[in-house]
Amino acid sequence: MKRKRGIFIAFVKKEFWHLLRDSRTLLVALLIPVVLMILFGFTINTELNNVRVGFVIPHPSESIRRMTEKFSGNPYFTSVGQIPPTRIDEILRRGVADAVIVFPEDFDRRLSAARQGLPAEPLAQLVMDASNPNTAIQGAAYLQGVILGDVAVSPEVRLLFNPQMKSAFYFVPGIMGMLFLIICAMLTSVAIVREKERGSMEVLLVSPVRPLVIIFAKMIPYFFLSCVNLATILLLSRYVLKVPLTAGIVSILGVSLLYIALSLAVGLFISTVTHRQVTALTISAMGLIMPSVMLSGMLFPIENLPRILQYLSCVIPARWFIDAMRKLMIEGLRFTLILDDFLILLGMTVALIALALLRFNDKID
Repeated sequence: MKRKRGIFIAFVKKEFWHLLRDSRTLLVALLIPVVLMILFGFTINTELNNVRVGFVIPHPSESIRRMTEKFSGNPYFTSVGQIPPTRIDEILRRGVADAVIVFPEDFDRRLSAARQGLPAEPLAQLVMDASNPNTAIQGAAYLQGVILGDVAVSPEVRLLFNPQMKSAFYFVPGIMGMLFLIICAMLTSVAIVREKERGSMEVLLVSPVRPLVIIFAKMIPYFFLSCVNLATILLLSRYVLKVPLTAGIVSILGVSLLYIALSLAVGLFISTVTHRQVTALTISAMGLIMPSVMLSGMLFPIENLPRILQYLSCVIPARWFIDAMRKLMIEGLRFTLILDDFLILLGMTVALIALALLRFNDKID
């Protein structure tokens, strides 16, 4: 038993030494996740800001002046001033304004009737550039809120978990799911396939050491390296992107470490079906990016996907990790409430490791 433990430790030390000497791998593993986390964290943003608004004012009045001042003092809008009614289309086509508010000649009468609760015509006409539907829908809602102000009787609104409506709160768990899956799978698959190309894997497999020992000895250094990435990403999320860690660090670390092991198992499985580093890189990078982005709920709600794609998304590991991390980081749920996600990730990890080891043993036989 001591001899086997000594051999295993010796293999792990050897892999750590090879990893530390490979400066390019270390650069990819440590620097790229940080760059991508900052880049995606700040660029993937659905918040609407700086909506340029123009005004058509047939007859200036004090109430219209106060209405336009609301837009000038609102950080979501930028006033471009008054425009002639005949140039509305031209202004929108040229991109000078994103929206134009056309005040009617009897605006004061309509406003007075609305404040008294009497049936009245619309206070103003809103003309939007809808070439970007998302921006148009969100911008129209903001503009209507400012125009109506205290005139309309609206329900009290409470925003839970993300009251500032920060996009980073929603996207950071998704970015983590994509980064860990791609980086960890790429590192593991390339490291093992490199041994195949050099011919040293056959030497290791015919040695008295069991394949299970060899594989886990190769995975352990990359697991520790991924833990460094995890610590870096969590620090960036908390102190740079200001994402809360509501549920506590223990639950977040537990789910993240399991997902790292799963991602390494994905790379291990890729290494069993490829024989060249280029092929392994293509599968682990390009082959995992699109499913992770499109089918995991990272950008688009899974409920909005066609039924067949919803079923297909169940085999995407990032789906379950992202769902669990959003519940832990943003909603602050207890670990027991994300147990289903955790068990699915655990089952995927065990299945992939078993399948990969089975293929290794088949090749030896």
